[in-house]
Amino acid sequence: MISFPIGTHRFHLRAAAVLVRDDAVLLHRAEGYTFWGLPGGRVEPGEAAADAVTREMKEELAVEVTPTQLTWVVENFFQHEGEAHHEVGLYFLAEPSEDSLLLNEPGPYVGLEKHCRLEFAWFSPDELASIDIRPSFLKQLLQDQDFSLRHVVHRHEGTPTS
Repeated sequence: MISFPIGTHRFHLRAAAVLVRDDAVLLHRAEGYTFWGLPGGRVEPGEAAADAVTREMKEELAVEVTPTQLTWVVENFFQHEGEAHHEVGLYFLAEPSEDSLLLNEPGPYVGLEKHCRLEFAWFSPDELASIDIRPSFLKQLLQDQDFSLRHVVHRHEGTPTS
């Protein structure tokens, strides 16, 4: 995975799936965490970001998805467990396969990442307003269903700049 310490930060290259069903968006969270995010993960060396989305969804939830469109390119600066992070995220609209549980079962769904249990669930635009989503800029874009291509620079409060 492309994740390494450099200077005062840990750098990551992340790819994420934006899946929408009946105006609801699929989010996930790791067991023990209170915040939700878009499913995805770190890109492997030599791997295209869209392929990382497909791989991560298969590994974490055993579902096939096809990325269809790059929607957001995000520079995300945040603190996690006492460490400063600099993440470049590539967010793709994605479609599940026709026989996917994502289209045929209401959820929530249980997945696994290494030894960590993951919860996946659909949230309507109204429900998004009342939950903690990270990075926080996602809340408004997901509520508005604004999937136009854009570059976002997001600094979580309290994150150092260098």
